[in-house]
Amino acid sequence: MTKLKTKRAAAKRFSFTGSGKIKRGHANHRHNFTSQPKKAKMRHRKTGYVSAVDAPLVRLMLPHG
Repeated sequence: MTKLKTKRAAAKRFSFTGSGKIKRGHANHRHNFTSQPKKAKMRHRKTGYVSAVDAPLVRLMLPHG
């Protein structure tokens, strides 16, 4: 039987909370901020959570999470 391996790209993008939810960063927060409203820029700074539909896919990529 082969070992379960973590997808390293996913490991750099997602992390688990104590209750088992999956944290993620928001998109559109790298450059071109002058075209974004201040409210959007502030909202993208914070972390978000992976939706319930996408969580099983992330869990497959992170088997030891």
